[in-house]
This record gives sequence, structure tokens and C-alpha cells, in this order.
Amino acid sequence: MLAGTASAQTARTDATEKVVVYGTLSATDIGMDPAKVAGSLQSLSADAIAAGHGATILDSLGSQAAGVSLSDSQGNGMFEDVRIHGFEASPLQGTAEGVAVYQNGVRLNEAFGDTVNWDAVPEAAIARMDVWSNNPVFGLNALGGAINLVMKNGFGWQGIEAQAQGGSYGHGMASLQYGMQDGDFAFYTAAEGVTDSGWRFQSDSNLIRLYADAGWRFGASEIHLVASGAQSALGVVGPTPIELAARDSAAVYTFPQTTQNRIGSLALNGKSKLGDNWEIQANVYLRALRQRHVDGNDANFESCARQSSFGGDLCLQDDAFGTPPGGKTTAYRNQFVLAGPAGQVFPFDAAIVYGTVDHGFTDSTTNGVTLQLTGNAPLLGLGNSLTLGGSLDHSAIAFRSGSALGRVFADLDVAPDPSAPGAGTIIHTMGNLGYAPVNLAATTDYYGLYAVDALDISDALTVTGGFRLNSAAISARDRSGVAAELTGAHGYSHLNPLAGVTYKVSDMVSLFGGYSEANRAPTPLELDCASATQPCLLEGSLVADPPLKQVVAHSAEAGLRGQVAGLAWSASLFRTDSDNDILALASVIQGRGYFTNVPLTRRQGVDLDAHYDAGDWSSYVSYSFLDATYQFSGALASPNNPSADADGNVAVTPGRHIPINPAHNFRAGGEMKLTPEVTLGGEFVFTGSEYFDGDQANQNSKLPSRWVANVRGSWRFVPGWELFAVVNNLFDRHDAGYGTYFQPDDTAPLFATPLSDPRSVTLTQPISFRLGFTLAL
Repeated sequence: MLAGTASAQTARTDATEKVVVYGTLSATDIGMDPAKVAGSLQSLSADAIAAGHGATILDSLGSQAAGVSLSDSQGNGMFEDVRIHGFEASPLQGTAEGVAVYQNGVRLNEAFGDTVNWDAVPEAAIARMDVWSNNPVFGLNALGGAINLVMKNGFGWQGIEAQAQGGSYGHGMASLQYGMQDGDFAFYTAAEGVTDSGWRFQSDSNLIRLYADAGWRFGASEIHLVASGAQSALGVVGPTPIELAARDSAAVYTFPQTTQNRIGSLALNGKSKLGDNWEIQANVYLRALRQRHVDGNDANFESCARQSSFGGDLCLQDDAFGTPPGGKTTAYRNQFVLAGPAGQVFPFDAAIVYGTVDHGFTDSTTNGVTLQLTGNAPLLGLGNSLTLGGSLDHSAIAFRSGSALGRVFADLDVAPDPSAPGAGTIIHTMGNLGYAPVNLAATTDYYGLYAVDALDISDALTVTGGFRLNSAAISARDRSGVAAELTGAHGYSHLNPLAGVTYKVSDMVSLFGGYSEANRAPTPLELDCASATQPCLLEGSLVADPPLKQVVAHSAEAGLRGQVAGLAWSASLFRTDSDNDILALASVIQGRGYFTNVPLTRRQGVDLDAHYDAGDWSSYVSYSFLDATYQFSGALASPNNPSADADGNVAVTPGRHIPINPAHNFRAGGEMKLTPEVTLGGEFVFTGSEYFDGDQANQNSKLPSRWVANVRGSWRFVPGWELFAVVNNLFDRHDAGYGTYFQPDDTAPLFATPLSDPRSVTLTQPISFRLGFTLAL
């Protein structure tokens, strides 16, 4: 349903909007019936989001929304990837993003790499979460769709609610929200804190989130001052070699790997009615990110060849780079020599398993403004809904990185060894191949103009048409004085059309269909990491600034939906063809990678969804089929893939499936009131098999299908007090939620029994228990 509702034991109410608009500012009193949207629109209420008592909104997204799947590559539930129809919204830098995310009109995709930090979203403060497809109005990066978060305020939510919980693996979470209205003034605030030791080694997490909204009404006008902030420290160690995981499911491979975020935003938004049929809205915001990432990695270092001028010193392995014309000359070999800031070289020690401690520092400030006009005045005597708007977003980015020389100890900790030559020294290769300190400044300017009109040709037939014009200007400047290749300026623009139709067959069944386009400009991160011969550590170094093309997605969707009594259902077909799609590929240098365009990818499939609400009990079920494929012939780099050729490439042909995109997803769940005071609920999630990340040619065995069942119950033992319990992964499944490849040869000196299997996986969390209480006044 489209409206969030408050908990039954209190007198407060959430905003119950009966209309939707196509713009990013959706808290409006004027719009259109959601049944007339010419595409898929799913909405989760505040209660649906809170039902699982999770630390982020990802639990509800992954278990309830059709066409949505989660991928946990880092082994931390607060750092997962969200996929909508095969396009990602990930917090991991180095992911090719394809979903736009908004919070009350503020774009949450970070400026540097379009990443989304889900841990910073104030879960308790969400009134409603909309998942859109077929809507280019949400601007750049809405290739697969958009997630729009409508937040609570004091006009729609009053009362006090406190919640605390604790459970397995050192989990603890507390939240408090308060809302009030006094005449034309309203105030709402929420605070959340989470601590978790993590079920894997070196995976502890801590976060704090704050949200506040002060609102005023002046006749037909309303204005809100909104502040939001979050601070988190997350252990995100990544996949574990499958042989280590078989010995101990909590095992990790090389650490530390942590991400620390500090995020704050301040926004002023308002709306004013211009008569009975028009409303104008505006939003001005300032948002800042401070991110610090530390990553311990093994390193492909060896003794420089005797033919080099630095024979016996420390070198990056050059074997995988092939032999250039004329053979491996001295000049060719010398570009692989490792050196310190002053150019000093280090003797190679065969007794050391070399590693690097990589540091990345990202600081960005984004400010923007959106102006939107919504109207439902009749046109030529016909019902009509019009949305006009424009947006401007400017970001200033500072990025620094460096790799310090270390060693991999027996416990897989990567740290400087005081006894080793050059320990702790910031290193680079003489050819800046993969290792080079970076000091970069960048700016992005995104402009957008959009218009969408839905005209009621008859009581049953509505025709929708519109467009969004996107323009992006991206510039980067090297601040180190030694990497001029990072400096560059790029511009992109595209006009994205939207056309659709809905037809009401009866009171119970409607048809819908539509076509739209969306574009994505390369991010500063992608533009400065687009060279196969100078790959970068995607969470660390940038090395080159060759041009990338923008991605243009062409989407078509058609389906049926209906509502009868307490049953709401939908069935849809979709296809999205993406020209010049951007892929993140692995480098022959371990831990490094780069971005590249490919001619065409296709994502098509089916979404089936049904919800039933009978008052004392409710249920939902959904099934999605996704066929995500490459539609070109060519070689893609995947050097860790055991089926790769001598150059580290795999051959892709049209129809090969894009890895980490399961074809089948099934979701089911519900809640039942056993008595007026006791409620029992749960969900079942099945995710089909998928190819390992890096198996673009589909030559190897798949990651097996997986499923998980969760149950929960609550008991309102006195008015206002509720005790709840949650059991996640009830049957203690130890399935792998993500898989990729690594080089097992590099681990030989670290283990009594050397590893030989190139597969690396991230397992799902074992069975866990949570117990908590809620106090609502």
C-alpha cells in the first residue's frame, strides 16, 4: 500500500497520501491516483520496514519487494548491495551503480562514485519507501529504477516510541522517536544506535543516526527545516577462500578492512498551494561526507629480474602483463620497481609474504536545489496530472590515497613489520602501475529539467508522456603535482523520454505499459580509473583519466495489476537494454581493477506480486525472473578466473549471463494476530543460483541457490509496552551469498596445507536471536 500507518497501540498517525507524483519531491497534496502510473511502483509502509527489527532498511527491501535482491559481498548486513532488475545500489566503491536513491528530494548517491551508504539512512524516521521503475524523472543513474524515501514529520506522526534490543554476536540496537504538533508548528526527531560484534572475525560495527524535522504551516503553505546525520565504523572484510570457510565459517582472509563514515545534511523544503489545482514545491540542501577506508591486502611482489637495473630489489610481478614488442627490455622491467616517496628502493626478502595496507580518504560536499510544480487542473475538459521541475546539484570532492608496505602475518593480519626493509613506507611503482599515492580534487555539476503529464482520455484510459533532460559537467585536477594524467574535464547530456498508458478494464483489473530512457554519466571515480594498463585499487588509488561514454538505458514494461477486497496484486514484464554499459573489471595486479564501456547489456524478466490484508492477518508473496545478459562479443578481463586465457581474459558472447544476478527470486511472508495482544510473523526468501563474480563467460560452476526463513513474535503485555523476539535464519543455513575468485598460489607460505581452490565466498549469517521491547506513548 502507499500509505504508512502507525503502530496500532498508539493514537498517532502517519501521513496517508492518496496520490503520487512523478517528481522527486513526493510529499504533496496534489497528484494522481497511483493506479494510473504507467509502470511498476511498490511501496513499503513504516510498519513493513520496521517489522523485521533490522539495523537498516535492507532487510525489508530484500524480503518484501519484487524484483529486488541483496548481495552481501562484505559479510556485513549493514553494507550490502541492492539490485533492482539487475542494476546495483551499493556502498562499495568500485561498483558500477545503476539505481538512484532519494530521501525527501535529497539525492543519497555519493558524488565520487554514486555509492549509497545504507547505514546512514535513519530507518525509524521513514514514513514510506517507494521503489520505482520506468521513471527517468529521478535523474542520473536511474537505469534500473529509483528508491524514494518519504520521511516522517510532526504533522503526520505524533507520540513517543522507544525501542531496545539485544541478541547474538554482540548485537545491540536502541532507537527513540518523538513527534508533536502545536497548532501550525510541528516537530519530529529520531535517534538510533547500533553495535554489533559481527558473526565473522574482524567484522564488528557501530553506528549512530540522528534525524530531526521542524515544520511550520502558514495558511496554504508549509515549510520544513530538516537535519540528518550519521556516524559509523563498519568491519567489511569481504570474501573468504572457500577452503578456509569450510574449516571455519567465521574465517576471513586478510584484514583489517574497515570503512568509517561521517555524513550530515541540512535541508529546507516547502510547498505552497496556488489555488485548488496547483502546488509548488522547493527543496534546498547541503550534504557532506567524510569517509575513511583501510584495507589490508596481499601483494604480488617479487625480486626484480637480473635483467633489470634493480635486480634483487622489490618489484611488482610483471608476468601477467605479457611481453611487449622487442622483449622485456630494461626500461620495461624498471617500471615495475617498488619505490618510496624519495625514490628509494627496497631489497627483496624471500621469507616475507608481502602485503600492503591501503588507505583511502574521501571528503565531499554537495549542495543542490529542486523546484517542482504539480497540478491537476482539467485539460480540454479531461482529467489531468502535470509535474514540472528542475534540479541543480553541485559537488566538491577531495580524494587522497596511499599504500604502505607491509607483510601478511600468520593470522592473516596485514601490517608493517619493523624488521622488514621499508616497513610502513608509502610506496609506488616507477611506472605508477597500480601503486601510486593520489591527491585529487574533483567537481561535479548535474542539471536536470523534467516534465510529465498524465491525461485521462476517458474514465478508464490514461496516457502519460514526458521527458527529463540531464546534463553533467565533471572535472578532476591532480593536486600532487606528479600525476597530470588525472586532470581532465568531461561533459555529458541526454534527453530521456517517457511514454506510457494505463487502462482500467474493471474495478479489479488494470493494464499498464510504458517506455522510457535513462542515462548515467561516468563518475569521477570511474573516469580516473579507466585504464586497463594502469589499474587502480578501487578503494584506494586512481591512475588515469581516459574518457568513458555515458550509459543510456532503454526500458519497456507492461503488465496488469488490481485490487479486490484485501488483495492487491500485480504482474509485469520488463526489458532494459543499456548502451555503453560500464563494467568494473579485475586487473592482473591482485586487488586492482578498472572500469570500461561495453557495447550492450540486456536485463529482462517477470515480476509477480500479491499482498493480502484481512485485518487480523496479512500475507504477501512475490516471484521474480531475471535474465541479465551481455549482448556483444569480446574479451573481458578476469585474471583470477580458473578458465581465463594466458592474458587473463574470458571470451564473452551474446547471451552470456551477467554474474551475481540470480535468475529466480521468491519471497513470502506475513503476520497473524493470535490474540489481540500476541502477533506471530515471518518470511521465507529463496534466491536462485548465480554465476560467480568474474565468471562473465559462464564457464564454471554456479554459486548454489540459497534460502532463509525468519520468524518473529510480539506480546503486548500491558498497554503501550510490547515485547518482541526475532529468530533469523531459523534453520541455520550456511549458504554462500556471494562468490568470486582469487589466486590461491599467493597463500602457499601462510598455511601448512596450501590452498588450491580459486573460489572465494561470503557465507550468510548463521542462526541468530534477538529479544527486545517497544514502549509507545
